[in-house]
Amino acid sequence: MGCATKNAKVVAISLGSLQRLIALKAVPQSAVPVIINTMNDCMNQGVDIQLRILQTLLSLITNLPAVHGQLLGDALLLCFRLQESRIAVVSSTAAATLRQLVMFVVDKVVDEDRRDEVDVSAMVETTLPNGENKALGPSAYDAYAVFEDLCLLANAERPRFLKLDVLRKTFALELIESVLTNYHDLFRKHTELLLLLQHHLSPLLLKGLSDRPNFPLTLRSTRVVFLLLKQFSLELKTESEVFLTLLIKIVGTEGSDNDVTDNAHPHAPRPLWMRVLAMEIMRGDSELMRNVWDRYDAEESGSKVFTSLIAALKRLVTEKPALLGVCAQMFGVGVPTSTGSSSDLSSYGLDVGGVAGMVATAASATVSGVASMIGPEVGLSLQGSSMKLQCIDQLDKADSPIIPESYLYLLGVQCLVALCEGFASFTGPLYNSLMIQRPRSAGEPVVRAPPALELSNLPPNELNTKQLMTVHDMIESGWPALLAALSFLISTNLSDELFVDVLASYQALTTVAGMLGLSTPRDAFFTSLAKLAIPARVVSSLHSYSHAPIHAEPITPRSAASTFSENLGLSLAGSASSQTPGLSERNMACLKVLVTSALFLAGSLDESWFNILEALQNADYVLTVRGTRQPAAKRNTLGPGSAPPSRVASMSSQSPPQLGSGPSASASPQSQGRHPLLVDLDPDSMLHAIQRLFDASKNLDDDAFHHFVTSLCNLSATMIVMQSEGGDLSTSVSASVDELVTSPSLLPPTEQAHRRRVSGIHLPRTLRSGDFSISKLGGVAMLNIHRLIYRSSDIAWDPITGHLLVVIRNAVAPAPVRIQAARILDDILVVVPRNISTTGELQPKVQKRVLDVLSQQVILEGVHNTTSIEVRRMGFETLHQILQASGHTLVVGWETIFEMLSSVCRPMMPSSTSLSDIPEASPAVETPRGKPPPLGYTNDRGQNSLVKIAFQSLTLVCDSLSALSPEHLRLCISTLGLFGRQADTNIALTAAESLLWGVSDSIQAKRKDTEKEPEYSALWMFLLLEVLGLCTDGRPEVRVGAIQTLFRTLQLYGATLSLDTWEECMWKITFPLLDATTDAIRRTAAASPSDETDPMEAQWDESKILALQSVGTTFSEFLHSKIIPLESFTKAWDVFVGHIQDAWLHDNRSVSATALRCLDKATRALENTEGSSEKTTEALERVWKACDEMGAVVFARQSTAAVTQGNQAKLVVKPFTQESLMAYVDVLRTTRSVDKSQNQREWPLERLERVMIILKGVLTYSESPDFRPDVDNLSPVQGAVMDVIDSIDLSSTGVPSLVLRDLSEYATLAFVAAFDIPDPASTVRSPPPASAAHTQKRVTYIALSKKTMPMLVDLYLRFKDEMAIYVDGTLERLFSAYGVPIKLKYECPAPSKFGKDLPLWKSATTCLLRIVKECGPPMQTLGDADRQEGVWRQVIETFRGGILADCSASEGLALEAQEAEENFDLALIAALEIDVVPYLGDTCIPDYLVVQLAKILQQGSRLRDPDSQPHTPVGAGPAKDDARLSQEYEKVDRFGDPEPAEGSTESGRARPRERFAYWCFDLLFLICSDTAKDRVPSRRRVAALSIPALLERCRATLVGYVADEALRGSLPFPRAREEELLYVLQQLLKLQLWPGAMWAALSGAPSAHAQEQPGTPHAPYFLVADAVKRSPRAHLFHFYPVFCELAASPRRAPVAFAKASGKNGEVNGKNGESDGDDVEKTAGSGEKKAAELDARTLVKECLKQVGREMGVGR
Repeated sequence: MGCATKNAKVVAISLGSLQRLIALKAVPQSAVPVIINTMNDCMNQGVDIQLRILQTLLSLITNLPAVHGQLLGDALLLCFRLQESRIAVVSSTAAATLRQLVMFVVDKVVDEDRRDEVDVSAMVETTLPNGENKALGPSAYDAYAVFEDLCLLANAERPRFLKLDVLRKTFALELIESVLTNYHDLFRKHTELLLLLQHHLSPLLLKGLSDRPNFPLTLRSTRVVFLLLKQFSLELKTESEVFLTLLIKIVGTEGSDNDVTDNAHPHAPRPLWMRVLAMEIMRGDSELMRNVWDRYDAEESGSKVFTSLIAALKRLVTEKPALLGVCAQMFGVGVPTSTGSSSDLSSYGLDVGGVAGMVATAASATVSGVASMIGPEVGLSLQGSSMKLQCIDQLDKADSPIIPESYLYLLGVQCLVALCEGFASFTGPLYNSLMIQRPRSAGEPVVRAPPALELSNLPPNELNTKQLMTVHDMIESGWPALLAALSFLISTNLSDELFVDVLASYQALTTVAGMLGLSTPRDAFFTSLAKLAIPARVVSSLHSYSHAPIHAEPITPRSAASTFSENLGLSLAGSASSQTPGLSERNMACLKVLVTSALFLAGSLDESWFNILEALQNADYVLTVRGTRQPAAKRNTLGPGSAPPSRVASMSSQSPPQLGSGPSASASPQSQGRHPLLVDLDPDSMLHAIQRLFDASKNLDDDAFHHFVTSLCNLSATMIVMQSEGGDLSTSVSASVDELVTSPSLLPPTEQAHRRRVSGIHLPRTLRSGDFSISKLGGVAMLNIHRLIYRSSDIAWDPITGHLLVVIRNAVAPAPVRIQAARILDDILVVVPRNISTTGELQPKVQKRVLDVLSQQVILEGVHNTTSIEVRRMGFETLHQILQASGHTLVVGWETIFEMLSSVCRPMMPSSTSLSDIPEASPAVETPRGKPPPLGYTNDRGQNSLVKIAFQSLTLVCDSLSALSPEHLRLCISTLGLFGRQADTNIALTAAESLLWGVSDSIQAKRKDTEKEPEYSALWMFLLLEVLGLCTDGRPEVRVGAIQTLFRTLQLYGATLSLDTWEECMWKITFPLLDATTDAIRRTAAASPSDETDPMEAQWDESKILALQSVGTTFSEFLHSKIIPLESFTKAWDVFVGHIQDAWLHDNRSVSATALRCLDKATRALENTEGSSEKTTEALERVWKACDEMGAVVFARQSTAAVTQGNQAKLVVKPFTQESLMAYVDVLRTTRSVDKSQNQREWPLERLERVMIILKGVLTYSESPDFRPDVDNLSPVQGAVMDVIDSIDLSSTGVPSLVLRDLSEYATLAFVAAFDIPDPASTVRSPPPASAAHTQKRVTYIALSKKTMPMLVDLYLRFKDEMAIYVDGTLERLFSAYGVPIKLKYECPAPSKFGKDLPLWKSATTCLLRIVKECGPPMQTLGDADRQEGVWRQVIETFRGGILADCSASEGLALEAQEAEENFDLALIAALEIDVVPYLGDTCIPDYLVVQLAKILQQGSRLRDPDSQPHTPVGAGPAKDDARLSQEYEKVDRFGDPEPAEGSTESGRARPRERFAYWCFDLLFLICSDTAKDRVPSRRRVAALSIPALLERCRATLVGYVADEALRGSLPFPRAREEELLYVLQQLLKLQLWPGAMWAALSGAPSAHAQEQPGTPHAPYFLVADAVKRSPRAHLFHFYPVFCELAASPRRAPVAFAKASGKNGEVNGKNGESDGDDVEKTAGSGEKKAAELDARTLVKECLKQVGREMGVGR
């Protein structure tokens, strides 16, 4: 009733109430028709009423589920009518309500199906589209009827259930899509609904896609098609095939960029947006693709939908290469590039297509045909090519949106990527579960490198097997197109994200093909990846780059086809880049995928390993050799395991910029996380990844490992054949080796030399850095050593060792490769015996196998080149290692071992057993390394090296002689005999180690048997004679070994020898050995030119050094027990010391130093001798005599003097080295120490003086060729000398003075005796300088000076009370030593080279002041006036050097440093005031010393240079140049003898250190004043003698100012002049002289009248003058005329602000600075008063003071 009123408000209220009733379920079912009719009547009301109706309808239908049939249709009709409203809010609300209601209708079917109980009476009989009748439940019928009408309305047909005339097709399709999206499972259960899809919806969609394109309708049709394909492809097989075919046709047809007009033909080219819609729904569903294959392609008569799709995608991505661009990175970096050349892509595309079996020819041709249109600003990226909202989701658009042109190709890439990822994501888990994680039986090992799946072995009826077979067939059919598409895409200008996706697709297809056993596509993808990872152009460019003029020879091999592209004319145009050719980041990423894929598929690659290994070889070449282009002087030799840093470019730095400039191209890696494929791409990481691939060989099963090793050997053989001069590897080896070469496992591939390779590296004929395959073969063998031992030999042992032996024994193979193969083989042969179990029958078999292989390497008949010798040498080293590690376990093969050892020995040569057999060296014959072999020995160094290495193995055999059987022992002895007569070190080793020493130990061990003792004793004596004979052998190694053996034997068994035996050893062995070596040295030196160093002489020197060392050790150990008790000891000792002297004088210094060490050791042994004091004393005296004579040679520096000894010719004494000098000093110290220990007293003073002379000569010896640095630390010789001085007992009379004098001289050596080290070229037997440009070295003595200066202070303080150091001039020498660095000051050498030690002059100053402080009182007790005068004269001279030193260098220092330097020098002034001045007034001190001190202070107080100051000393004559005199000054009458001064306008150059000058001035005033009250007589005398200097200094300031004032006019004085004037006036005003001091100073004898003056004269005139001179203010009278002139000066006087003090108004301190003593405070304020005082005021005060002194005004 309320609704019938037609009143809007009432209707609204009524509908609201009705809605609440419905919600409360208070409305009966019977009222539903009435309610629907009522709302139908109110439908034409306002918007609010219409919206309320929609709400009520929704509530009605959802709350009353029993509404079916026509009622439901009427309700939906209301919504459909309201949806057609032109009011937007009503239309949109109605559309939403319709969606909910339709969903609810279908949802009720779900509930109805769930109940499974439907009232039969409620069933509705319905005729289905296929003509059949079916009874449907109410809800099912409602859903069927509604969905059927929606399909009919969408197709513009009349509906059967809804009473609608028309419905927008787009809205109908949207409702259909919503139903299918949410209830696709329901449709599969109801055949009637599937029939609707088949008979109504499918034709509708097919028509919509085939008719004229309309964006809104086509968009929605495409979405519904996607749902049908995704959810109902099985049920709608035919329809799905039609839809897929249509979509593929749409995708594959190149469309126009614009929409088709309304009147366009239906079969016109499809617009871009339609192709985009088709692509958007076809990407990302791998399961659908598998189903498509099963339903269509798998059937023999079926249409090839999947194949057509792949072909269409391939055509799509390659149709516009100009739009996608070219990625320059894929060609590498540093290679010739050219943008716009058709050869860029064609050459690259042809390479990829050729690998795929020409399946990509069409795509490559397409690319090459349009590549000329490629521009620089193209590319594909997610940011630049994608849409914010994909086209398929833009339902609100009436027209197609703006679509980027490259978006379609982005979709193509994504589709391909999704397809490949689908293959991998499906196959990978199944492969993992079937092959890796499958259950294993007991004892079955874990599968780490599984083989490919054998699908035929899987259960055929299982779903997984069928699906795997589907994927297998799909890849087998589609891989050519996929490879062509991916290879094209990856070379285009993709962003990082897309590049990673495409590369991941590569990886996915490769691994899936490998997992499924598809070898052909797997190998094709591997080959394509290899070409992408290592472009041939990079390899060829790198080869050319590495062969630039900077290189003199090739570096590394390249394979055979690097010039293939160039030969076809496909090389890139353009100039070569200056950058080193290398791999870009994308190349590295491809290489990473290649390695990762190979690692994953390692167990199934079989023969395919060859190409992969070749690619890895090429990658290793680029990554390692690229970093080796260095200057010739810095080139490195690359070993198999070394990888120098490479400079592979990264995307952000060295790689060329991408052609695309989208956001992805500019995004930095730091701003976002990078994909795992783009990380760890540096060369080291890639090399490690490659190495991990080889390390994974240990996970392979035996069959896979055999294929892997065989491929590696084949690659090595191929590379070596390409570079061998003889061609085939098997042409120059024996028949047995031919069998190995021609075996199937070692045959190289049969392709021609110019066949296509993975990336093709052409090998130069000479290989420089070894073979990659052989290097890796060694590592693989080490990882799989168990296979070599415990598996059948044909699995690993035969292929590996056979190939290595073939390479080793092939004379035409490159030498580095042969050596490399030998090294690898030796490593294997060494490790195998260590890993054999010692039980069972396997041990002898493996040992024999190892030794047989090794013998083939060692015994090479008829081969004598250096490479073969090196190979044999390496074999002997291997034998040595085998014997060393596993010799105790050998059970077979001793005959083979001795055969190998004997094979190196040449025919026997006569041995040299006497010195006379040694030939003299001919200076005209040059021999290698300066070591001419003696006559009778071979000079084949290669053969000698073999003998040496083989003998090491023989030594190991001899170490266990007892373990050999008698037969083997005889064989060993015969072999030793052969080695004993070979050249070089072998005989030395035989004599010194294996034969003589070993046999000696064995003999001594067997002497314990009493029955055999005589026999073995005689044998031991014979052994000694043999050793003595070898001690003079012509070869130094033999001599050294023999001498060592001889003396080791004596030392070991000497304690058991009798004295008679020792007597014979001394006179028949020891001394003859020294004589023989000395004679040999003399003879060799006489035969060699004097200006050259003979290597043979040096070898004899070494032998004599060893002999002397051994003799010294023997004397030291047996002197007390065996040698001193000999009757001939004295004679023997004299001969022994004579040998030492002879070595000191005539031998080279290396020998003389050792000789002295020998003497030192023997002398030390004398200290422990008891009961032989007479012999010990004689021996010590003999040593001292020798030391004295040797020291005389050093002190005299007679390096060119001739010394004659016996009948020998004159021999030149060679310069002494520091080592020999230090050894000499040690002998001297040891001799004194032992003598003191024996006699309990110090040497006498005369001998100590001689010692000090000798030490000084040693210390100042200047001709040594090997001086050590002596700046921061003492040199060894200086340290030794100081140790000797420290050890001297100073308690004896005269010794302290002796030591102090010498140490004082040592302290000055750094300043007076430093010298440059002589040129090494001018010294004898000195090594050449390190470089021609090395700086000149100096002997500085700085560390010695730093050591001795404080040491002198300590010694003086220790002996300051001994008058001897004052009387004998020691103290003067000491002050003189300190005076040198103090005077030099800043010119002193630097105190340290690395540290921050105190400057030497500061150290000297500090030490000086410490001594000056202590020397005054002891000097008072010294009665000798002359000595006092000498000491004080030296003291004053030293202070003069410190005060007047040149300090101009300090001006460059910082102000703080300058102030610190001045403060340090203040100590000098303080020391003068406190420690010197009080003692200078003594009567024994002459006047000139005091006057000199005053003059020093006067000079030190100058503020300007003397030449710029007016100089008018007291008593000087007048200046003659009257033209420049000031007229005002000419009227001045001066005190005494007035002299006018010249004036000047020059300011003069100011001196540095102004404060220090004032300090000197202060001290000069102080010593002239009566301030100090101690030692009054002395101070009065000093004052009387110093006053003239003070007056002269003050007069220079005052008179100069007056003279200059008249000339300067208004020109102001410098600050320093004014401050100096004020200071002088102020100090003169304050100065109080001693009474009569001026009188005494002006008299003829100041010292005589300093204390007391004669009586005053009686004449009035003289009386006043005399009284003035006796006054304490006499100095003011002296300057009275100048004061008058200053007071009358018309110019403004200099002014200074200062704190006033004193009643006379004078100012305290310099420039008005208060000294704090007599400061007055302003009355009533309690504060110091600052007064402005000027010069005129001070002058007036001085004049007033003069008046007061005269009594004026009293």
